[in-house]
Amino acid sequence: MPDSDFLYLPVHWLADHAVLVLTAAALLLAGWFLARLAARGILRLFSRANGVDQNYGPLLSQVVRYGIMGFAIIAALNLLGVASTTILAVLGAAGLAIALALQGTLSNIAAGLMLLWLRPIAIGEFIQGDGVAGVVVEIGLFGTRLRSSSGLYIFTPNQKLWASAITNHSREPRRRVDVNVSVPDSIDIANSRKILLRIATSDERVEVNPPPSVHVDSFTGSAVNMQLRAWVKTPQYLAVLFDLTEQAKLALNRELDGSKEEKALINVAPNPNEANPETRTGI
Repeated sequence: MPDSDFLYLPVHWLADHAVLVLTAAALLLAGWFLARLAARGILRLFSRANGVDQNYGPLLSQVVRYGIMGFAIIAALNLLGVASTTILAVLGAAGLAIALALQGTLSNIAAGLMLLWLRPIAIGEFIQGDGVAGVVVEIGLFGTRLRSSSGLYIFTPNQKLWASAITNHSREPRRRVDVNVSVPDSIDIANSRKILLRIATSDERVEVNPPPSVHVDSFTGSAVNMQLRAWVKTPQYLAVLFDLTEQAKLALNRELDGSKEEKALINVAPNPNEANPETRTGI
């Protein structure tokens, strides 16, 4: 067959079936537009509806979007003369190869469904998992979107998030604020405890039950490590943590007796339980 025939046959076929090709292209374009419109409509419906779980909106919108696109592709192929049975036969023959190629994708879908079913996380909650931390923006079909405390966009595959230990910093209604203070061992411990307790009890955001407490945590060289513990409502955790930390430093420097060297040794240390500094600033 001459080389020119390889060009002639497709061009000749397109000329004979121009209307069908244009119709199929229009069908694909309409399907793409309808899929986007339907997905946005579902998201809008979930955002406006009262008493509806917002976590299912993104996943449902993606399922509808891909479903409409798949239907449009099959309809366009049928219009061009490719039978549905042929498409299914090809997919069936290549099923194993497709399953292996999409193994990671299918795992993400399954993990996304488990995240929605067991609900360890929810939209609007601050979580830590898979080495990342941020506020949950969307639990999608393939991955979860987070927004860090510094405004960064974070996307983590559902499978990686599901396989990791998830720490939810927003789920419980109350959290304990831990302020670690290191003071010279020459300073009276009872007086230091009294000052720290006065700071906590004077803050109306601190819960009365259980009451605030101060404990001697450890000894390091010539210093005594103390910890102020106070329970607060979770939305107020960050503000109370910062305020108590600042007030503890100022009050101890101002009111404790001792030399300037002793006062300089007073140190407010970060909480060792908050290993990731991101978790201290993103709630």
